[in-house]
Amino acid sequence: MCDVKAHRRTERSEGMERAGPSPSMLRRDEEAVSEVLGVIMLLAMVMTIMSGVFVFLQPYLADFEDNANWKSAQGIANRLDDRLAVAAASPEGIGIRTTFAMQSTSIRTLQFIEDWDLAADLSARDAVTIERHDEDSFTVTARNQTARSVTVVTPVGSETYPIAASDASTLIEHNVGSEHWSIITVHDADDLPLHRSLTWAMSGLEVHTSLGMGEHRIAMSNHGRIERLGDAPWDLQHAPALSIDTLVGGEVRLSLALRDVTTTSGIGGGRVPLEFVSLGAMELFSGEAWNLRFAMRNTLVDSITPQIHEAWLMDYSLQRSSGTLDTFVGLMPYKRASGADGFTVATGGSPLHLEVDMARVEVRP
Repeated sequence: MCDVKAHRRTERSEGMERAGPSPSMLRRDEEAVSEVLGVIMLLAMVMTIMSGVFVFLQPYLADFEDNANWKSAQGIANRLDDRLAVAAASPEGIGIRTTFAMQSTSIRTLQFIEDWDLAADLSARDAVTIERHDEDSFTVTARNQTARSVTVVTPVGSETYPIAASDASTLIEHNVGSEHWSIITVHDADDLPLHRSLTWAMSGLEVHTSLGMGEHRIAMSNHGRIERLGDAPWDLQHAPALSIDTLVGGEVRLSLALRDVTTTSGIGGGRVPLEFVSLGAMELFSGEAWNLRFAMRNTLVDSITPQIHEAWLMDYSLQRSSGTLDTFVGLMPYKRASGADGFTVATGGSPLHLEVDMARVEVRP
């Protein structure tokens, strides 16, 4: 009897195995598969949304990074200008040391990017003209024939030559030519200065930054600043400084504070320690002057020179348009109204005092 019951239980279990899993077991397996597929679909949807958000925000992230780098470049340029000003006001051989931490920015040297020519008579007894032919020769013409000697000073050295009394031009050829700067002073028989003429090719620094929209460049020279972003044209931010004021006695004074920046080697980017050292200031003019003429030209880009001239001649242009040039006191064109021939000062008949100083700074990495 027991064997019969056991045989029946065995048959029922075999029948159940042949019939397959129960409905409850199927529901549990289907629920497990559904949960896995749901997680996979959720992850795929999240990744798709994140990719779309990243693609959508990519331009904004690039603009944000460019804006941060642009601000950093402006800050570096301001710090450079501050350090140059401190060194320029220091005695010869004195300076300061500063470390610049730069990532996408580098500092470059701009060699001889601003040419200045300045000439004036230092005495009312004669009108002297100096015409330069090249770095090693020039001619001297004295209207009243009072010139007796001429001295040439350059970074190479100094030489003095005699001049005979003549109404013709005297050719001077010397051996101290320099493309950097040259000062020529004409003296009379008592060795008193009659006339001075100088040329100076000034150098500066450039802050260069790589942005998504192109290169951002800030060029600094002689207290002036120009800027370019991407393919846009160069734009004048600050013109080289000059000042015209009236003294207590009624004299008109023109003040030019010039600055020449040289470097001993390349600078570059990254973490760069820089030393700003004064090479000493030079007093080029100080006192009453006659027949003043000076010219300035930016050699980095041709479009900047007219912008500087326009900024300098703003007061003159306003007075000219209003027809009040007869009473105008200030900077005016030497010949052509654009300033292409140079500049002089309208004093309204008052004496002109000329103050020109050159601050020289050397940047040492």
